[in-house]
Amino acid sequence: MTPSSWPCPLPGGGIREEYALVFDRQRGPRVLIVPALFDEGNRMRRFTVEVMRRLDRAGCDSFLPDFPGCNESLQPLEHQDPADWTDAMAAAARHFAASHALGIRGGCLFTPERLTAMHYAPVKAASILRQMVRARVLASRESGHEERREDITTRAIERGITLAGYALGADFYRHFETMTPRDDAQIIAQEQVGGSGLWLRAEPDENAGQADALAAIVAAAITA
Repeated sequence: MTPSSWPCPLPGGGIREEYALVFDRQRGPRVLIVPALFDEGNRMRRFTVEVMRRLDRAGCDSFLPDFPGCNESLQPLEHQDPADWTDAMAAAARHFAASHALGIRGGCLFTPERLTAMHYAPVKAASILRQMVRARVLASRESGHEERREDITTRAIERGITLAGYALGADFYRHFETMTPRDDAQIIAQEQVGGSGLWLRAEPDENAGQADALAAIVAAAITA
């Protein structure tokens, strides 16, 4: 596994280098991994890397790019729009010459259309936002003041909002809310991987058995 970079297109033109973790031995199967989003991405980061290690042992290269505005990216998250993230993942796929894509949870919303895709436990954008709004409501209540979900949603649509520590612009919220995963991907349900989803844990975690299972499913699909 090595750190790498890739040329990410900017909304107004030009490019900016963004970070990626890669296992690249110039083999035929080359999997772009589109990670889970926001807190789920943090909880599942180690798990995702462990899946990549297993894909490497199975003879598959893999690439894990950052979304602009997330992780190591220096771009402001509040300036992003879902279309920017769609363009970014397409650019990463081209740069790394990916042959397939694996979306994880919310990452399934951004798997490039031109690639054959597998979606692990895909989720709609509206569901992600509901959980983030709920977390804000509970945090506000614990700090001694009440916020209504309806007021939070209205503020987000009109002016943008910070949810779970992530600053989302109004355009991002409006356009993201209606997104659903593409319907032509191979679905990998949690039941196929075993146990409960790591995104449900309170803290980042990993599970070797689940990583084994997911990597085996992906490797079998792309090397058949």
